[in-house]
Amino acid sequence: MQTMENRYTHSPEDIRHYSTEQLRQEFLVEKVFTPGEICLTYTHNDRMIFGGVTPTTKELEITLDKELGVTYFLERRELGVINIGGPGFIEIDGQKEEMKKQDGYYIGKETKQVVFSSADSNNPAKFYISCVPAHHKYPNVKISIDQVKPMEAGEGLSLNERKIYQYIHPNVCDSCQLQMGYTILEPGSAWNTMPCHTHERRMEAYVYFDFAKEDTKVFHMMGKPDETKHLVVDQDQAVISPSWSIHSGVGTGNYSFIWSMCGENITYTDMDMVDMGDLK
Repeated sequence: MQTMENRYTHSPEDIRHYSTEQLRQEFLVEKVFTPGEICLTYTHNDRMIFGGVTPTTKELEITLDKELGVTYFLERRELGVINIGGPGFIEIDGQKEEMKKQDGYYIGKETKQVVFSSADSNNPAKFYISCVPAHHKYPNVKISIDQVKPMEAGEGLSLNERKIYQYIHPNVCDSCQLQMGYTILEPGSAWNTMPCHTHERRMEAYVYFDFAKEDTKVFHMMGKPDETKHLVVDQDQAVISPSWSIHSGVGTGNYSFIWSMCGENITYTDMDMVDMGDLK
């Protein structure tokens, strides 16, 4: 089974008077991984498609030809994949490869078939995917977390010590506009991306997972720097972050998240930092 939900764009003025429920309906994706299903969200922010592919007893393949006005899914798009579940496999145009937890893949446009499967239906793989429009075909590249030298950021005293693994990034592989990475907070740290920033030239989506405890919650901060709002996020839920919005979070315990970005600039450091004194 495959589902895809549409989410439309909003200006900062749109959300000024939103209730908590309205904010959640527009920016929070509560169901990302469902065993045996493909759960996708199409955001009109830079036309990113993201979501979860969770195969159990059967192989799963994303089919979006009619929805995208193409003859096959990746005819005009590039795809990023990271497995955050049990061991699985990915078959790309007939070539099958093992995908253990924290393995990723960049798959270029014009790839005709991508099939996902799990090694054990009782411990299924959980493939998180991000897909964006592409203008050029770049080579497919498998990326393991073991191959990526992490950026070490933050410090324990600020409760934001973390490792940032850049999977789809110019330092690792070529892409048209997709960037994708994996951030792991150290035990005792709770904040990510604080001091916070915006980046007008690209949007971002987050999925939060590997919570320290079952009852861990993440408070995802969003909105304009001088008019902040928040979403309470559970395990395996995702957030859409427009280019004008800050995107920071604090948890009741440590956690991990995958970030994916697309837009006009693939320079990771192209961001507009927000002074802590300007936050309201």
